[in-house]
Amino acid sequence: MTDAVRAGGDAVPASGTVHWIGAGLSTGSGLAALCGTADRLLLWHRTEERAERALADLGLTGRAEPRAHTLPALEAALAPGDVVVSMLPAPEHAALLATAIARQAHFACSSYVSDAVLDLIPAAGAAGLTVLTEAGLDPGIDHLFAHSLIARAEQAVGAGIAASCTLTSYCGGIPAVPNDFRYRFSWAPAGVLNALRAPARYIEDGAETTAARPWEATRPHVIDDETFEVYPNRDSVPFVEQYALPAAWKPRTFVRGTLRLDGWLTAWAPVFAELERGDDERISALARELAAAHPTTEADRDRVVLAVSLDVTGGSGETWSGRYLLDAVGTAEESAMARCVSRPLALGVRHILDGSLPPGLSRAAETANRSEEWLTELAGEGVGFTFRSEE
Repeated sequence: MTDAVRAGGDAVPASGTVHWIGAGLSTGSGLAALCGTADRLLLWHRTEERAERALADLGLTGRAEPRAHTLPALEAALAPGDVVVSMLPAPEHAALLATAIARQAHFACSSYVSDAVLDLIPAAGAAGLTVLTEAGLDPGIDHLFAHSLIARAEQAVGAGIAASCTLTSYCGGIPAVPNDFRYRFSWAPAGVLNALRAPARYIEDGAETTAARPWEATRPHVIDDETFEVYPNRDSVPFVEQYALPAAWKPRTFVRGTLRLDGWLTAWAPVFAELERGDDERISALARELAAAHPTTEADRDRVVLAVSLDVTGGSGETWSGRYLLDAVGTAEESAMARCVSRPLALGVRHILDGSLPPGLSRAAETANRSEEWLTELAGEGVGFTFRSEE
């Protein structure tokens, strides 16, 4: 990350007030955790009544203030040092961030940094404001796992030792009880299909590779004797730098991707045929059909699996392997996805409130020390995971 992005003016002290924007499927117990930390919390939703219902569903009636969300209403309510937390779709983040900067408020979300958000970072940093992004599950907890693994491997093998390495990071929200379709839709079905239409870039056999149709790169992936299917997603290559992989280590494989239940590739064959035809109108209709045929109902429980592994082999035969695994199942009170997205985001907001995050851009925790601190805090707050290593 450049000094221009990192550099900021004098930090604006946090006021203690948090504005949580949106109460969709990823808003879970993280909101409740913030109610116990923030001096004041406002939940903004499409209408005040829907905000009230969301608070009641989370058992937070009276602990946060319901509000009807519009940008003008939010802008009027913001004060210097407040924190705006966006749970809205990623395309809406830039407008929220611009509003926050105009009112000298900090900003946090769980999404990837878009170009539109990145353009606003210098202004936020110069104003002494913190912008926290990629602080959910994936992206978010996966970053914490990767930073921790790389630091542990550096201690075991040495950052300056010529070595080859393999890093894989796979995450997926899947049904806890498998169905024939090997998937259930809980949100934006069109987003699920369109993600499959975007090329994926990653490193394989030591060279950059692009999968024009990511599902065609699907392969088995065994975790604790359970077989899943995984495929690359988005662009993995920039994360070699973001994760500060030592320059002396050559990646044999470096891929961040999506995890699905075994049998997904076969079950989705008719869907892939439609995607290959590329008819936008038909794909939009298909998304609606699939969501109606395979919804997540009140009786269903979701499961989140995040597996991040690193294997390093030094030129003199030194080896180190490590793995983090998060495997969570939803409950009647809260989905696994809501827990795993909202908890790390709330943790990040608490660190904005306590002044420990600097002005400018932060992506989850970007150092090994802070990753270890955040992982310890998350483990103490009900986000369970395991670590395993071999030398």
